[in-house]
Amino acid sequence: MSELEAKAHRLEEQLAKFPSLIVAYSGGVDSAYLAYAAHHVLGERMLAVTALSASYSARDRAEAEKCVERFKLPHEFIETDELSNPSYRANNADRCYFCKDELFLKLDELAGRRGFAAVAYGINRDDLGDWRPGQQAAREHTILTPLLDAGLTKADIRELSRQVDLPVWDRPASACLSSRIAYGIEVTPERLAVIEKGEEALRALGFRQFRVRYHEDLARLEIALDELPRALDPAMVRKFVEIFKPLGFKFVTLDLEGFRSGSMNSLLVNIQKQ
Repeated sequence: MSELEAKAHRLEEQLAKFPSLIVAYSGGVDSAYLAYAAHHVLGERMLAVTALSASYSARDRAEAEKCVERFKLPHEFIETDELSNPSYRANNADRCYFCKDELFLKLDELAGRRGFAAVAYGINRDDLGDWRPGQQAAREHTILTPLLDAGLTKADIRELSRQVDLPVWDRPASACLSSRIAYGIEVTPERLAVIEKGEEALRALGFRQFRVRYHEDLARLEIALDELPRALDPAMVRKFVEIFKPLGFKFVTLDLEGFRSGSMNSLLVNIQKQ
């Protein structure tokens, strides 16, 4: 048995310990593989649940629905209202805590009403190396971490997902739209909508991995390094200006370091990682 096969076996052993399970399912590769594995082990005794809010893009919803349809996963949408929380809207370094607290509260309530034994989410081993205050909320709500407990890395999960033909196995890393807004700038539905429109426009231009970072009057475009030569073409630069100026930005910049997941965290100081 290979090391990867051993990890996959440990994951199934973890999942089999529970008579029933709710999986927090965003549609990214981690939560998709966890939902797939839970369904493989538990069948109809699992439920994948996707939270809808202004910070969750229509694109992410469409991707989430692909796996549900292909693998006939038991699935439901719920609504979360993190934007009603002033602590979330303030967009300080702990914003993600309030988002996850709202999510896990709703999932705990759903599990209680429907008789599910536990709730799990898709944190993996690589996630421990970044600033993720949402992990504190998971601990407070006693949310299970089967991928982490099995020792699975992001690369492991992508390979296992490829093997079972999950349509998101090679999907670029994703995150909620609020993560694009620089810390200290209030999160509002209007700003989230602007970011979503901008990213859809970049996708329509054929770019694959990118972020639109929101710095009030300035849009900072992060595009993967292998796609930067095309982005730097003068004709493409003009298109960026034509897209983002009408969205309300006074300045449009292209970040020469390219796409970096969680790049906003580089602005944080004096944060003690948990």
